Amino acid sequence: MKKERLVIFSDGVMAIIITIMVLEIKVPHGKTLVILQPLLPVLVSYILSFVNIAIYWNNHHHLFMAVEK
Repeated sequence: MKKERLVIFSDGVMAIIITIMVLEIKVPHGKTLVILQPLLPVLVSYILSFVNIAIYWNNHHHLFMAVEK
């Protein structure tokens, strides 16, 4: 199997993980910023998780750039 296929597969897995994470964020019903206050812990955890996955994805790509077979 070529390394490009594995990299493309892992890109798809990362996209699915990020999509599932976004589905957990509920849409607030209201027109003021105060309504977002209960969602703040969820948004912060999503941002931290997204950054963690982005770092992992970036390292994965750099690792596979060094792989020959």
